[in-house]
Amino acid sequence: MIKRLSPILRWTVCGLVLTLGAIQVKAQATTAPASTAAAPAAAAPAAPAAPPAPTLTSLNTSVNTLNTEVADLAAYVTNGQAGNELATTTEGNNDSILKSGLNPQPVAAGKEPAYPNMVPGPGHNAWMLTSTALVLMMTLPGLALFYGGMVRRKNVLSVLAQCFAITGLVTILWWLCGYGLVFGVNHGWATYDPKAGSYTVAPWSPLGDLSYACFGHTVFNVANDNLQPQFVDSIPNGSYGYWMSNNVYACFQLTFAIITPALIVGGIAERMKFSALVIFIGCWMFIVYFPLAHNVWGVDGAFNGVWNAGAVVKGMDFAGGTVVHMSSGWSGLTLALIVGRRIGWGKTHFSPHSTVLTFIGASLLWVGWYGFNAGSACAADIIAANAFTTTTLATATASFVWPTMEYFLKGKATVIGFCSGAVAGLVVITPACGYVTPAGGMIIGIIAGTIPYLTSVYMKPLLGYDDALDVYGVHGIGGMCGALATGFLADASVNPNLSGGAGGQKMADLCDWSKGHLLYIEQFKIVVFTALLSMIGTAIIAFALKFTIGLRPTPEGEEQGLDLSDHGEEGYIL
Repeated sequence: MIKRLSPILRWTVCGLVLTLGAIQVKAQATTAPASTAAAPAAAAPAAPAAPPAPTLTSLNTSVNTLNTEVADLAAYVTNGQAGNELATTTEGNNDSILKSGLNPQPVAAGKEPAYPNMVPGPGHNAWMLTSTALVLMMTLPGLALFYGGMVRRKNVLSVLAQCFAITGLVTILWWLCGYGLVFGVNHGWATYDPKAGSYTVAPWSPLGDLSYACFGHTVFNVANDNLQPQFVDSIPNGSYGYWMSNNVYACFQLTFAIITPALIVGGIAERMKFSALVIFIGCWMFIVYFPLAHNVWGVDGAFNGVWNAGAVVKGMDFAGGTVVHMSSGWSGLTLALIVGRRIGWGKTHFSPHSTVLTFIGASLLWVGWYGFNAGSACAADIIAANAFTTTTLATATASFVWPTMEYFLKGKATVIGFCSGAVAGLVVITPACGYVTPAGGMIIGIIAGTIPYLTSVYMKPLLGYDDALDVYGVHGIGGMCGALATGFLADASVNPNLSGGAGGQKMADLCDWSKGHLLYIEQFKIVVFTALLSMIGTAIIAFALKFTIGLRPTPEGEEQGLDLSDHGEEGYIL
């Protein structure tokens, strides 16, 4: 990343600062209030003491302070690392921290905090707050309407209830311990130096720890932690974003944790009882999502090649092709096979009850996905701009290619085809959006409009599995295609973190065709691990529930519809 502003802009900022200072001094000197004529004469006040003449030392201090502030401004504009921290050794600096809205890090008397009190940048924070709202909109109401329109009328409320329940449940788990298990450093695997009183992060760890349980307010919290902010508050965690508040990032990643299990609903729609699904999702988060997300995205994750120099697998996943889409798709297929087919499958035509709702849901997903992909840059910078661009190109291309395939192979281009193509394009570009060029985005769009289409339309009936809403065909296969496509199309020229991140030049070399572009090998390893973890973890939970409380409603309840049998309501009263 660029660390400094141009010399012209640098001296322009200096000139502005000095000019404003001179204007302020002049204004203070010429705006003394005039006395009224009726006022009695008063003794002239003693002349104020003349300010001390500037010394070379004081001038050097002022220049150094100005240079530091300009450097911080340059780092803020370019999303670089800077000394944007406030000290805590004096009462005045403590006061400035409190006035800035930050909760200062705990510190012993007369010492600096173990982790610096960095100040978040309002512009980058604003973009991340917006992205968080956009991604939440993808689930409520986006995914709920997209799925709800594709089921039969008697099951539409069951889909809405499942999405809402998952949102509430996952939020509780995320605050309770999920955020720390995914994005917290594992202090048990780290090395502690008692003399220095500090930790050295481990090369990798399989999971975070409970230091951030209840956002840091438990007995498990690590005091004087030099690896991360002690609490999940407004102080940025430099491991994930220099100018983004830690609590904003926690909420942003929460929305990813919400939509991932909600996607699984598409595999078992119309035939899994509500109580069993809620228990399944709660267990699935611990067995599949938390470990997978930590290893792919955690600062000490085993597969985080970009930001962990000690990563076992030098892979990359910009916004969740493996963590979100592959895990939900392969889990959805596994769960669908264990639950079994819907009553009447193969004999009854399960057509969508409202293509209009599906269209509205798909449109909301497309808009919300900009927060999903561009927001994963964790700043409003050039990487976010590239992710925004490639997401647009891939999605639009796939939304055209899918119905084109329908037209030539089936005779008609359907609205469901346009919607499915758009979602497939969003899925496949997700792991690659911040690493590929616009041309790469176009290629991915073509892939997304063909392979998921063939899987959903031809492979599903051929193999005879009941993937109700094509979560496996679109998300499982699409996420895999995107992860592998990243291995062939990633370009270090569009993302400076591929050479400047913790992974160093190694990641840039993996994306260099003159050196074999061997990233695809690392990506294949992550794909295999994700598929195995998702299927095995899902199978363990599903069979445990099947032989205890059961997975399906009664045949009568399924025929009646889950809206009435599970919730006692009807979506439409006509």
